[in-house]
Amino acid sequence: MTQRVTVSLDDDSSAALETLVAETGNGQSEIVRRALTFYAANFEAASGRPSDNLEQYYQMLTSGEHVLLDVDFLHAFLEYCYDGGDPDPEFIAAADRVSDYHAREYGKRFESVGELLEWLSFCGFLEVRREEGDVYHIVFPSKAIRWFMTRFIERSTVEMPVEIEIERGVSKVFITERPPE
Repeated sequence: MTQRVTVSLDDDSSAALETLVAETGNGQSEIVRRALTFYAANFEAASGRPSDNLEQYYQMLTSGEHVLLDVDFLHAFLEYCYDGGDPDPEFIAAADRVSDYHAREYGKRFESVGELLEWLSFCGFLEVRREEGDVYHIVFPSKAIRWFMTRFIERSTVEMPVEIEIERGVSKVFITERPPE
């Protein structure tokens, strides 16, 4: 069903519509339909109310502590470090220093391993699914990332108010969160 709508355009909107018609070769109606659909799909960002994820990305990037990195570069980097057996001991020592630094930060920032895993999932390192109780099923995109992130999780959670048990599988792990003894 087609519904007709009459709209009034100011000079800027009219010029934008004319430009899009000329650049795309589509008619005015098609341009307006696409623009309306796009606006609806991106309403939060367009209305100045960024989504929670967009806000978190913004905070991460503006702090200067994080950068955007193509996931293929991450895979290539870790596969190279992991190639031919265990990673170079100097790489492990450097990664452990980063993990230990984050342990101090995470001890104050997160109350549960679930919160940390959600954060790491948001960052794109893993997919997490909560099982019964405080058990988390974690899937990694590659063997190297599983090794790297499992080691990171072990070391970066030591100052949190919980203890964890990790059960390693081939491409995934189960993490059980327990109160400290």
